[in-house]
Amino acid sequence: MIFNTFHVEYQFVPYGTVFEPQINTLVLDVGMKTVPGVIDHHHPDADVECTASLIAKSPQLVLDHINRENLLRGKDSLRLKIITHRFPDFDAVSSIFLSLKLLEKGEFDLSMEKVARYTKMVDSASLPKEIDLSSTPYSILRGLFRKIRKEEEVTNLERLEEGLKFINFLYLKAEEGYEIMENRMLFSGVDRYERVMREAEEDYFNYLHDLSRSDKLILFLPLSPGKGKKKVDGLVVKNPRSFLLKEWARRDKENSSLKQGFTFLMSNFGNERYILGVDPKKGVNLRGLGDLLNQKETKKRDEIGRSPDYNWYDGNCPFFNFRIIDSPQDGPSLSHTEIVDTIKDFSQDLK
Repeated sequence: MIFNTFHVEYQFVPYGTVFEPQINTLVLDVGMKTVPGVIDHHHPDADVECTASLIAKSPQLVLDHINRENLLRGKDSLRLKIITHRFPDFDAVSSIFLSLKLLEKGEFDLSMEKVARYTKMVDSASLPKEIDLSSTPYSILRGLFRKIRKEEEVTNLERLEEGLKFINFLYLKAEEGYEIMENRMLFSGVDRYERVMREAEEDYFNYLHDLSRSDKLILFLPLSPGKGKKKVDGLVVKNPRSFLLKEWARRDKENSSLKQGFTFLMSNFGNERYILGVDPKKGVNLRGLGDLLNQKETKKRDEIGRSPDYNWYDGNCPFFNFRIIDSPQDGPSLSHTEIVDTIKDFSQDLK
């Protein structure tokens, strides 16, 4: 894949893979450390940043590792390799774009900083609830990604290509002085983006369908920071139709019993992946639930003879602060009912 003046090769690896710095290689949004050449925020020692904002904050993490001058001259010995996680998301794609743009320009400019700030907001799930969801870059890229349903290797590359094209579009619009957080006019006249905006508007009805077959919970969750607990609304949705489920649920004061939106959300895709998370604006987290799930997961794997090498990710990094939990990469051994019961047990113990 060509990025302006130099050639880049890509590799996609499982989430949580540990890397050491490698010559002529950038490891982004994976690697479990933050050093020149390996830039990741999913570890306990990271700053309170996403990967894109880490690069904006410390561009030397890229520039000190890659010989920009030789790279731009196109020496064969300095062909650039970039490693990121499978199914690259907004942060992975943005961090790749910003790294390449940084190598091209030699410094961060204001438009790159705007992209990094917006990416941090997306990755922390902190988009303001009052904005028009359908005209946000987050929603549009989510909509573009959902159309890519192919074999994993092809999907990874197509998501990356689509994502880099889209982030470059945002960058150029920022260069022209446009606001990129929420701006319907930003995407007007671009048919494919206008189509996705319409799909995002219609996605609210997919959310209502998901809501009609969901399980609603009242949970007690730990306060963050500090000690204590808070009563919140929770929602459990199997195989959601809505690609903006999280955002609609958190805005839904009408259907949540406490009339504050659904603070906790669990969704799954078959029995292959479960994602649990809480609204960062509600002052709670899931500290301890990941440990409880892992205790039960380890026991179940031992009983049925599955590999013990995979665990639930509990969001243990300063950026997430235990607000998200993701199932083992080879899929959970726990059943849907066992997972929900574990959540209820966790809440009951706090109560």
